[in-house]
Amino acid sequence: MPRPAPSSPVTRIPRSGIRTLMDLALRDPEAIHLEIGEPDLRPAAHVIDAVAAGAAAGLTGYTSSVGLTSLREVAAERVTSRQGRAVTPDRVVVTHGAMHGLAMALATLLGPGDEVLVPDPVFPNWEMAAVAASARPRRYPTRAAGGFVPRPADVEVRITPRTRALLLCSPNNPTGAVYPPDVLAALVDVARRHDLWVLSDECYEAITYDAPHVSPAVFDTDGRVLVFHSLSKTYALTGWRTGYVVVPDLAVVEAMGHLAEATVACPSTTGQLAATAAMTGPQEGVAAAVASYRERRDAAVALLRRRGVRHVVPDGAFYLMVDVGRPDTDAFALDLLARRHVAVAPGSTFGDGAAGMVRVSLAAPRGDLLEGVARLADHVASGAGGAAAPGRVAAAR
Repeated sequence: MPRPAPSSPVTRIPRSGIRTLMDLALRDPEAIHLEIGEPDLRPAAHVIDAVAAGAAAGLTGYTSSVGLTSLREVAAERVTSRQGRAVTPDRVVVTHGAMHGLAMALATLLGPGDEVLVPDPVFPNWEMAAVAASARPRRYPTRAAGGFVPRPADVEVRITPRTRALLLCSPNNPTGAVYPPDVLAALVDVARRHDLWVLSDECYEAITYDAPHVSPAVFDTDGRVLVFHSLSKTYALTGWRTGYVVVPDLAVVEAMGHLAEATVACPSTTGQLAATAAMTGPQEGVAAAVASYRERRDAAVALLRRRGVRHVVPDGAFYLMVDVGRPDTDAFALDLLARRHVAVAPGSTFGDGAAGMVRVSLAAPRGDLLEGVARLADHVASGAGGAAAPGRVAAAR
């Protein structure tokens, strides 16, 4: 019987600990789900109506591999108006979600053995996509004590002759960090001096609380920054699988289009109709959602402070990193699920920078969130889930 080739890079892709916990939690009908970053809201009614009308009119066939012209125009106008930099539709590639865009960019821009620098804590799918493209992810540190904002010197020291790209994510998954403009400018300067591509994952651009979102693209003077956008988090369109990439180089646009044709043929047509309606329709729902996430964050943080559980307060996205004081966060998360029916993402899946911590999603319904965080605090206080790790320090503000 034939077997997968042992030399295939796919055999080296590790599984995300987030999905492992989710699969286990789905077997528990009592589980409170704080492990997955998915809005608890439904898509707006006008989005559903637009998709239904489009489907009824027969708009369900193939599109261009780089997406509908109408959606590319809407995306270009949106970026131009919001970032104050001119973007034309021919620089936009519509993708089957932002992660698909990142995977295509890594496969297009990097060769076998080339390196991409990723932040630690890391969203594991970035590393999975790099490995699938036969590239090598290398981590640069961010620290809890510094709010998980990277230091440009820490990035630069990790550049090697094989480094081809630098990945940034602000607001960040998993930490919720929002990078200040001066840090972003310095990081783009590092990339410029070392001739690196910059891949900016901005899936959470609309979700900030205490600091405004700024894209590193505003500091790009020579066409090296690619920006990845998602409709999933802002508009609760996770299952519709639509995103887009703003690409400065037309040759890269063409190459990504060829790769899209070879893999997914084209983005989902109904997903593109949903994206167009979401971006051009009323935006009050987005503001209400962000206000709701902020209130949930504040309530969860207040609970943890009362209980004396250390954590890092996020400035954006909808995640909260909680210090559980256990070196084996896999064991802690499994024990928390088994004993208290709460699912969280173990820090181990995010790298050394998340040691002793777990990630809590603030996008769960408010009642579930606060009940789950209270049970988490109980579990930390009980000493269950493994031996305590002495000397752990996490930022709390």
